[in-house]
Amino acid sequence: MAELSTLARPYAKAAFNVASEQNGLANWSAMLSTLAAVTLEQNVATVLSNPSLTSADKANFVTNLCADDLNDAGKQFVNTLADNHRLPLLAEIFNQFQVLKSELEKSVDVTVTSAFELSDTQQNTLSEKLAAKLGRDVSITTVVDNSIIGGVIIRADDFVIDGSVSGKLAKMAEAMNS
Repeated sequence: MAELSTLARPYAKAAFNVASEQNGLANWSAMLSTLAAVTLEQNVATVLSNPSLTSADKANFVTNLCADDLNDAGKQFVNTLADNHRLPLLAEIFNQFQVLKSELEKSVDVTVTSAFELSDTQQNTLSEKLAAKLGRDVSITTVVDNSIIGGVIIRADDFVIDGSVSGKLAKMAEAMNS
């Protein structure tokens, strides 16, 4: 079977194109976020995998759960996904939509994992340096993980900088064992 990202790509692009035309990127982002979260719930996933339900039943189920957060275009999108048996792809569609949105807005979400809590000054300095390096506006999320001992691990999409002590120790151990 084709990879999830391959199956989700045309739907993410279609949603992105509609959202761009309607100047509704934020609205579509919120709708897709809600849809993704709902369809990832175990009970909802179980209902959606029920072979005795029709595509229309599954679409109605999802749109009823998310009725307050969907506009007419969002409901039509759910119907299209249901007709093509693609409702389980909503989380991947949302992720790809967010990437397209970030590229358009020249922004990137960065996760910084450190052994200790970063101060506001450290976060601001890191944000400025990353913005200059990546050429985009940077939104930083920090995570504390004592297992990295010291330093930081920076993740932005496929871009990773591992400046952690544990990462350096692992590289040294690998070099010694080769």
